[in-house]
Amino acid sequence: MQDRLILGQCLFYEADPRIAGPSGLRHTSRGGVLIRKRHIAAIGEADDLRRTHPQAEITDHGQNLILPGFVDAHAHFPQTAIIASWGKRLIDWLNTYTFPEETRFDDAAYAAEIAARYFDLTLANGTTTVASYATIHPASVDAYFTEAQRRGLRALTGKTCMDRNAPNGLRDTAQSAHDDSKALLAKWHGVERLSYVITPRFSPTSTPDQLDALGTLWAEHPDCLMQTHISEQVDEIAWVRELFPDARDYLDTYEAHGLLGANGLYGHAIHMEPREIDRLSEVGAAVVHCPTSNTFIGSGLFDMGLADRMRVGLATDTGGGSSFSMLRTMAAAYEVAQLRGTALHPAELIWRATAGSAEALRLEGKIGSLKPGIEADLCVLDLSSTPAIAQRAARAEDIWEAVFPTIMMGDDRAVAQVYVAGEPVTL
Repeated sequence: MQDRLILGQCLFYEADPRIAGPSGLRHTSRGGVLIRKRHIAAIGEADDLRRTHPQAEITDHGQNLILPGFVDAHAHFPQTAIIASWGKRLIDWLNTYTFPEETRFDDAAYAAEIAARYFDLTLANGTTTVASYATIHPASVDAYFTEAQRRGLRALTGKTCMDRNAPNGLRDTAQSAHDDSKALLAKWHGVERLSYVITPRFSPTSTPDQLDALGTLWAEHPDCLMQTHISEQVDEIAWVRELFPDARDYLDTYEAHGLLGANGLYGHAIHMEPREIDRLSEVGAAVVHCPTSNTFIGSGLFDMGLADRMRVGLATDTGGGSSFSMLRTMAAAYEVAQLRGTALHPAELIWRATAGSAEALRLEGKIGSLKPGIEADLCVLDLSSTPAIAQRAARAEDIWEAVFPTIMMGDDRAVAQVYVAGEPVTL
């Protein structure tokens, strides 16, 4: 396979900009990424790479900006067809739209159709890795992984487990949740670029017996991630208190059943108690910020200050989230932070949608940055994709003024090219 040299503006990742400031991402107006055997082999100035690798096949993206592919740390691919459905609150939305749609995934052909559509949409928006929930049906996991494998993607998912407070067609049992998850894990985990994630939906839809069973499975496979939801809405927290009267708090409903750990991913995490924050920090767990979902469903405003104490990923949460775009997600994260009195720098927003989410997924050594040895998943952005963006970017005095209009106003039109494992994707 011939070396491929991708040229354009580049942002090279040197440190977390939350700690190092904007200088954590180093900009070059004429840089390049050398791809060899599906990985990044070298980065640097374009002229230097041309000289040292004269045999490489060159693709020149001009003034477009080369970034790592976006990493979506929390999504629900089965909700693709119901995105942007009008609703009231979380439970109402689940009962009205989510659960009826998810019952359709016992049909393997329908699951495969939606999986293909989902990856078409995410790739068109520059997202090259997603950690998604499936449904209770093993066929939904097979459909997602089969489609991701066909496209050569790095992808994560797991059978969503629910044995109460859900329709008949969407309930399993404690035993079947354990057994199905174990079989799917054995089938898919570590195959090519795929990772299985143990997935109790959230405490209200799992009995203590089911949470115990999944905690046991996780203890047997501690290298796997475990994903769930926590403290998304105030009325949800009240419901959890009713269902688990002996629990100290929401997090304790997981902790008491072996579902708190360093490889845990806890989605939303908006209304947490001090003890919950302390425990998540102590064990090294990650939380995932889903800003378009939190505003769309009226859940609340995430505190990005949590990133001072723990890993924080960024995510669309489609279909509760209202966009497949990580650009729109970054814009919403900026808006939410503004409402809490913090102006997130564009460098942190970009880092959070790439390297930060990769860290949350424990994949920082594989994806999420432009560094030698990292898998060559890239997103190339046109920073003048619409007239409104172009006229603002034309006045930019540095890279951050140039990229911020695309963060705030960009969509799939800004995605000029995507590379998966070094190969260009037809958009």
